[in-house]
Amino acid sequence: MNQERLRPVEGARVWHGPDMAKQSDDWTYSLSAGEIAEIDAAVVTIDNAGLDVLDITRDNFPLPKLAATLQRIQGDLQNGRGFGIIRGVPVNRYEIRQAAIAYFGIGAHFGEAVSQNAKGHALGHVCNLGFDPTLPTARGYQSGNKLNFHTDPTDLVGLMCLRKSKSGGLSSIVSAGTVFNTMLEQRPDLVQVLTETLYRDRRGEIPAGREPWYRLPVFNFRDGQLTTNYVRSTIEKAQRFDELPRLTELQREAFALIERTAADPALYLDMAFEPGDIQFINNHYIMHSRTAYEDYPEPEKRRHLLRLWLACDKGPSLAAPYYEFMDKTASGRPNGYLMPGVALTAPLNVEDGGPGASEQRVTLASA
Repeated sequence: MNQERLRPVEGARVWHGPDMAKQSDDWTYSLSAGEIAEIDAAVVTIDNAGLDVLDITRDNFPLPKLAATLQRIQGDLQNGRGFGIIRGVPVNRYEIRQAAIAYFGIGAHFGEAVSQNAKGHALGHVCNLGFDPTLPTARGYQSGNKLNFHTDPTDLVGLMCLRKSKSGGLSSIVSAGTVFNTMLEQRPDLVQVLTETLYRDRRGEIPAGREPWYRLPVFNFRDGQLTTNYVRSTIEKAQRFDELPRLTELQREAFALIERTAADPALYLDMAFEPGDIQFINNHYIMHSRTAYEDYPEPEKRRHLLRLWLACDKGPSLAAPYYEFMDKTASGRPNGYLMPGVALTAPLNVEDGGPGASEQRVTLASA
């Protein structure tokens, strides 16, 4: 990438956290009683029909009262600030299958659920499974540790809170455009480094015919638009492969700068989840993290979020390296970690949602 192309990005997706904190009414939508009633009705319809969670579409999960608001939120995700929260899904009176139906149904109005791991899980469980995050195949969301700012390999990331932690566990998000601009003011040479090829570890989730690593810069441009993809752990873990070039001091300096910049309180926004909250972020424009948390000792009270990765046909054009990592959905968007011959599943139990879980396709029982 030529140095002259490295110029500040502009637009509504370039923002500062403290400013966004003062404008929470603009990005938080509280469901009305009528909208909750239509979600309930749609859940009952799907449940009574005995449909699998994965068979839910925007057509068989109609939300006539809420649809216009969901379209507005979609516009904000793609062309505005890049994030939003829906508040008030009645998860406290839903069983897990009903919560999954409601979540998938709302998510279907934004995009197509894709696989979050090599097992084909389209419904993820974000909770502390006690996994060692230092292992090559470990995923940070399965621990209670603090997560560094990063991105996920999908268009939209959704999190729905079923239960919150005893303390901690704040969601932190930051505008990748603001991070880029701030770094460009300080060290354009390090920004340049992050536009160049970086090798990433697939963490054992290897599609047929692919190498156990892939190549993807942090900062990518297509049609003059910046998209960002950064996961420090996958870059560092790829160093276990002797065939790959060793990371340079300049690259590590660039990693330190992007992490330091994203973690600047003048840039990021913290938000606390309550049960029934759904956060959606545009993964290409937002980096996210989480503070460490303490759980309740009782398993039934422990922090539990459901996660969706959504491919969205309204998403931005992506640079070619994205598709070395991921194949495409039928609509041409990144399809997550779906492996050849693996069917999508929607595990309803936390134990079934881990990377070592057996395949399970969940069919809803009739009410």
